[in-house]
Amino acid sequence: MNPQLRRLALDLGPLFVFFLAYRFFDIYVATGVFMVAVLLALALDYVFDGKFSPVPILTAVLVLIMGGLTLYLKDAVFIKLKPTLLYTIFGLTLLGGMAFNRLFLKYILSLGFEMPDAAWRTLTFRYGIFFLALAGANEIVWRNFSESVWVDFKVWGVLPLILLFSLTQAPFLMRHQSEHEKKQSGEPG
Repeated sequence: MNPQLRRLALDLGPLFVFFLAYRFFDIYVATGVFMVAVLLALALDYVFDGKFSPVPILTAVLVLIMGGLTLYLKDAVFIKLKPTLLYTIFGLTLLGGMAFNRLFLKYILSLGFEMPDAAWRTLTFRYGIFFLALAGANEIVWRNFSESVWVDFKVWGVLPLILLFSLTQAPFLMRHQSEHEKKQSGEPG
């Protein structure tokens, strides 16, 4: 299987399993199934890559903690807070890293893109703000709408928003990548 497709399946598989379990059962069964699916995805990630990646580990830890609290206390608030915490951690890590001249997004995406650091700073800032906005959107949805609407938003709303935001960044990436390549080859810019 193509490594990118495998990564996508491992990232999205547990989410779709959560959605299906919720549709057939309830939030508590879905949470338990989600916890197992995340651990299985993490194990498969290790089998295929021989290492654990930081983002799936963070996600698994949050799912296990918040899911465990949800099941133990029989309170779905904890699983609903998990995306808020995850997106806030992502956003603050990206923005906080910039304060210490650490461009974490560059380390994550640099295998596919070469750009000047100024462009990485701009892109990192944009993604940092975007993740904080996603955290805010999750809070608005789970606090103001039904549980079913929140589950639909978590699965069918957030993924398209991330894809759409990433697509809007494509022209920026292409422009700065081509400028970087011209500078590297000595072509006039």
